[in-house]
Amino acid sequence: MSFSYRHGVLYAEGIPLEAIARRFGTPCFVYSRAAIEHNYRAFAQALAGRDALVCYSVKANGNLAVLALMARLGAGFDIVSGGELARVKAAGGDPRKVVFSGVGKSEAEIEDALRSKILCINLESESELERVAAVAARLGLRAPVAFRVNPDIDARTHPYISTGLKSSKFGVPYAHAERLYRAAARLRQVDVIGVGCHIGSQMLDPAPLAAAVRRIAELAKRLARSGIALRHIDIGGGIGIRYRNERVVPVGRFVARCLRALGNRGEALLLDPGRSIVGNAGVLLARVEYVKRAGAKKFLIVDAAMNDLLRPALYGAWHDVLPARKKRGQAAVYDVVGPICESADFLARRRRLLASQGDLLAVTSAGAYGMVQSSNYNARPRAAEVMVDGDNPHLVRRRERIENLYAGESVPPW
Repeated sequence: MSFSYRHGVLYAEGIPLEAIARRFGTPCFVYSRAAIEHNYRAFAQALAGRDALVCYSVKANGNLAVLALMARLGAGFDIVSGGELARVKAAGGDPRKVVFSGVGKSEAEIEDALRSKILCINLESESELERVAAVAARLGLRAPVAFRVNPDIDARTHPYISTGLKSSKFGVPYAHAERLYRAAARLRQVDVIGVGCHIGSQMLDPAPLAAAVRRIAELAKRLARSGIALRHIDIGGGIGIRYRNERVVPVGRFVARCLRALGNRGEALLLDPGRSIVGNAGVLLARVEYVKRAGAKKFLIVDAAMNDLLRPALYGAWHDVLPARKKRGQAAVYDVVGPICESADFLARRRRLLASQGDLLAVTSAGAYGMVQSSNYNARPRAAEVMVDGDNPHLVRRRERIENLYAGESVPPW
């Protein structure tokens, strides 16, 4: 395991987390290179012998070191903004392996994507088709496109991260898809090359995704009969991980169910995993600043907060909290909270821990949707990020300084 105890001390690969905290301070995100590589290879092995591309979902964790590692492993990338495309290129990723999703692409973002010669723009509305065609015409280019189609399948996950229903803001309704494909095929400025879907995130049961893939494959079959031959089918991502005690289906079985649902379709297959590659490959280190009692409640007030890890406040999400060094004594039940001036500022509630002022804690499963969702609320600098490779810790993002927070601001000459 990439994060494990040795003689009561919690390690990241070959180095104690205490050593990382001493060197780089807290709060600090720590990622395991070995874990990321292992998780990516699970997808690659499951797709061996199939014309397929794993497009890592940049929104899960966009650190340049993570993206560079993905590029070296041969991955493509799923992006949702021009900023993410810039990150991919800065990390050495191949734009020709990039698919651009997202409901609100600006003209500038579309132009950048076309000039960068990305693999595909995933269209999420009829008006976006019109915009992409207009930008392509202005540039004298032909835009490679696919529609993100909502198969109206319930992903059985948190409603905030369920994205494939017909009422979703994402994608186009399944019932409208054939009409939209016919309209796109008539436009000289676009090249219709694929179809995609993404029904939700943190899915633990492969059945909903397999059902969605089956509907998308049926659509591809009907389009082919009408003369619109596609080159790829993008089935999205969203495979879940274990945060607490979830029963997690191995990636290989998840992928196998999707491959069976595709049947004998000959199109290339795209998958867009994010959380399942980086989620459990990272932890957030936090130092206990105070131990506080308020009536019957006890709090561990730490130096990390909701601005560092938003998921507990946003979703009520569970992240395990582990001591960096095990101690003997009587544990107590604490809420682990930060210094932000919001009652929602908690990292964990009702956890049995043995901890005291100055102790180092590790908030687990923080490799996905951690740093990417962080903010400077309460004028707090964002955390450092460290990538561990064996017993070598590499600082892959410097901690922000206070002066960074207002470097772009100015006071009018009143």
